[in-house]
Amino acid sequence: MNETKRPTGFAAFITIWLTQMISVLASGMTGFALTIWMYQQTESATAMGLMQVFYITPFLVMSPLAGVMVDRYSRKLMMMVSDLAAVLGTIFLLVMFAFDKMEFWHLYLVSALTGIGNTFQWPAYSAAISTMIPKEQLGRANGMMSLMEAGPGVLAPILAGALLPFINLEGILLFDLATFLIAIGGLLFVFIPTPRKTLEGQEAKGSIWKEAAFGFKYIFARPSLFGLQLVFFMGNLFSGIGFVALAPMILARTDQNSVVFGTVQSTFALGSILGGLLMSAWGGFKRRAHGVLLGWILSGLGMASMGIGRNIYWWIPAAIFIDLVQPLVNASNQAIWQSKVAPDLQGRVFSARRLIAWLTTPITPILGGTLADLVLEPAMRAESGLTSAFGWLAGTGPGAGMGLLMFACGLGAALVGVAGYLFPVIRDAESLLPDHDQLAPAETAQA
Repeated sequence: MNETKRPTGFAAFITIWLTQMISVLASGMTGFALTIWMYQQTESATAMGLMQVFYITPFLVMSPLAGVMVDRYSRKLMMMVSDLAAVLGTIFLLVMFAFDKMEFWHLYLVSALTGIGNTFQWPAYSAAISTMIPKEQLGRANGMMSLMEAGPGVLAPILAGALLPFINLEGILLFDLATFLIAIGGLLFVFIPTPRKTLEGQEAKGSIWKEAAFGFKYIFARPSLFGLQLVFFMGNLFSGIGFVALAPMILARTDQNSVVFGTVQSTFALGSILGGLLMSAWGGFKRRAHGVLLGWILSGLGMASMGIGRNIYWWIPAAIFIDLVQPLVNASNQAIWQSKVAPDLQGRVFSARRLIAWLTTPITPILGGTLADLVLEPAMRAESGLTSAFGWLAGTGPGAGMGLLMFACGLGAALVGVAGYLFPVIRDAESLLPDHDQLAPAETAQA
């Protein structure tokens, strides 16, 4: 197809957005079904948390190199890598189930493969949007991306729970596989502009290792950007530890009731949809740093509230509130970076940025799972000093220790947002850094 006849600009963005939403729906169904299967096999928060470890470790190791590839090569191709990796992983699981050879550690292998593929997806999508959408609309576009990620989550657990008795896990995996092909087709159909080359981007060229290091140097040389990353580093540390306990806490407190678990999962996604719709229509605060810092405060308080809940009537409003503010945090932060970093540098810079923010992620499931399984959960099921001190807050018995863990981590995440307001270099990041299209002509000269 002639490039001029392909959808461009916002039409291209909508095409990608719709086809990816279909794929995310199917992947959400698969994730829900596999979570239930894993808990039935292990009944362990640690074993479930290791899924995240195997996903995030190769993700972080590959991130600097993936950023270089995104800046060097076609961003459309880089966006397809994650879908192709997911296709291979899904086919592997289908074969294992077909021959009745499936074991829980196979999910760790697939998680690692998915992590490698997704290393390329986020920086490629983020950088591509910068070339497709005017900067004034970035807040709304990133709000729509939040909808793409969360919207199908409302239906995914419900559909998976309803369909599992009829089509089994294999049927859900087949549906997931088909939607990956739809997502790849959407990417092939549209035109994505090549970013203009800047002088800084040309000077950063060199070996793959030099270019991989450039993203970190860029961030470290700009205290405001580095400060924003520290906010996400610390916020992700607390929320990562706390949310490891979410699924086993609900299942433990409901005698493994998958309907309750699925309903709560869906209401998280409902909150994200409401938040995404709000951001899509509103675009966020004029000073986007408020969206980042205030959002962390509110979401942390919501997680603390989730931890002390003991039934579905408490969990549903808490879940909606937590994810209602997440699109505000992420879309505001994303818009800051897309406005400040030149598009031909965004692959490397955004990959380094995510690695810094997620650096603690491989250990948080282990920390959270260990604290829940070996410390807090046993203590809150028996007569102990911890029960006497916090039993009134988190209750006692199965799930109470995991709930107490979520409460403490939620307070920690809220304090991260408060701390951000205390440092002008973070609070005033937008006024301290120029937009990339307002730099002196020599810094944006065409190569």
